[in-house]
Amino acid sequence: MLRDSPPHTVAPVSKIAGDIVDVILAPGAESLAALVDLAGGRAGTDWADVLLVDARGGASLLADAEAAAVHARQAVLAIVADHAGAAAAYDAGATHVAVGEPTSESLALALRYAGRYARRLRGNGRMRRAGELAEGAVARFIAAGDPVEPATVAVVAITHFDTVNAAFGREVGDQLLREAAGRLTAVLPPYAVIERDQGAQFIIAVREDVEAARRRIAAIEGALARCFMLGREEAWLGARIGVAHRDDGEAAGSLVARAREALTAAAAGDAPQVRVAPQGHIAAGLDLAADLHRAIDRREIDILFQPQVALATDRITGVEALARWEHPKHGVLGAGTLFAAAERAGLGLALSEHIQLLALTRAAAWEGALANLRVAVNVTAADLARWDFAPHFMALVERAGIDPARVTAEVTESGLVTDLPLASTRLEALRARGLRVAIDDFGTGYSSLAYLKALPLDYLKIDRSLTQDITGAPRARVVVRGILAIAEGLGLQTIAEGVENVAERDLLADEGCTYYQGFLCAGPLDERALARLMEDDRP
Repeated sequence: MLRDSPPHTVAPVSKIAGDIVDVILAPGAESLAALVDLAGGRAGTDWADVLLVDARGGASLLADAEAAAVHARQAVLAIVADHAGAAAAYDAGATHVAVGEPTSESLALALRYAGRYARRLRGNGRMRRAGELAEGAVARFIAAGDPVEPATVAVVAITHFDTVNAAFGREVGDQLLREAAGRLTAVLPPYAVIERDQGAQFIIAVREDVEAARRRIAAIEGALARCFMLGREEAWLGARIGVAHRDDGEAAGSLVARAREALTAAAAGDAPQVRVAPQGHIAAGLDLAADLHRAIDRREIDILFQPQVALATDRITGVEALARWEHPKHGVLGAGTLFAAAERAGLGLALSEHIQLLALTRAAAWEGALANLRVAVNVTAADLARWDFAPHFMALVERAGIDPARVTAEVTESGLVTDLPLASTRLEALRARGLRVAIDDFGTGYSSLAYLKALPLDYLKIDRSLTQDITGAPRARVVVRGILAIAEGLGLQTIAEGVENVAERDLLADEGCTYYQGFLCAGPLDERALARLMEDDRP
């Protein structure tokens, strides 16, 4: 790919047609070299992988205009500097756009059409598409159409990807994602948008009616359910899909948010694998955001506790605290819906603090059989991003009056995607005070192994999507066995989620898992039910 092209030849910008998505603005960049440094640092590329277009209307790394026209689509990055000194770095791979003279106006036009006419995703392995940038492309696509035109957004999460990554390496994992992207593209219409989202996820948008979109989602399921060949090895993956059909006049951001909520719901249960957000949910979402202010102030959000059982002794040793809100209109709402509403209302930190303090205070007051139970409380991405995260969290522990040795901070993978060294420092500060740290939902994100390498952890929680059907599917057993082996090598204890029968429990015990959590023991319980269960659990 352009390996022998010198970094100084120039071709007219007007002759270049490239595949462009994913924008970064870099005001004040003084030279093309500075822009290359910016782009290279972001995408892990070098000069030989970068197509440059400067404010004078030239493209470097290309021998002539004809080469520019041919090779622009193959470039990993194109950088455009406008006359005002701003710059836009684009990942190549999804959108066919003809770029004219690089004025601010042409840049804006290019971005508009990038969102509207995205056609394919080649899925270069170096792309690390942030969720907000993917959402931006989808938003532009939706906004380009009629406000009342039917539209559907689907967030597709590929399951078991981390296991393939661990077994075969990052390069093979990237190859697999490229093939998955190709399969998705093949079942989509030419006017659809497909964007690489965070982790092993894609965001898809189509302007079709509900029935056509349902057929499209079924085709996506089928495409990803087929066997992937990794050399001579077979890999069976699959997907969980969150779907949202547009309400009349609904904004693109709301549509994407509802699709993400639906994906969260799909991932929270064993079935169905596809979850559709109900029509009219936008109004309900606004109601929830408003009601949430009052609910936090009035302490209406409650906590349930799901037991965690030691496989060696079959005794309950800890619990996970789970938020529940009995809304007078919408019924019982779980943590996924609560935090989605909190984000819309700008109350994410307030809700998280309320739940953490309530859970810790309740656990601190337990007596008798409950007195020594460990309690795991969830830590969100927003929590970790606080500059004072560790001292603030410890202040909650002290305010609750609970022994730090009983507390586990349970962090989901998605909460650690921004700055691993900083997250490591903040979590280590908790461990230094006697708390323990767990990584939740292991196996559902893109960088799980990086987290295991970088972060100070005590527990690894295996996501229910990986433990389901381990008694009936040999491949599922291999996946879980591999994760348990990694955890053992790192000195981590393991907690398997979603265990529902004795056969699954016994198999996990035989494979060396430390704890399990699931309906075999109990679902989420209030304190009275938990106390009764603990009385029954006594020897």
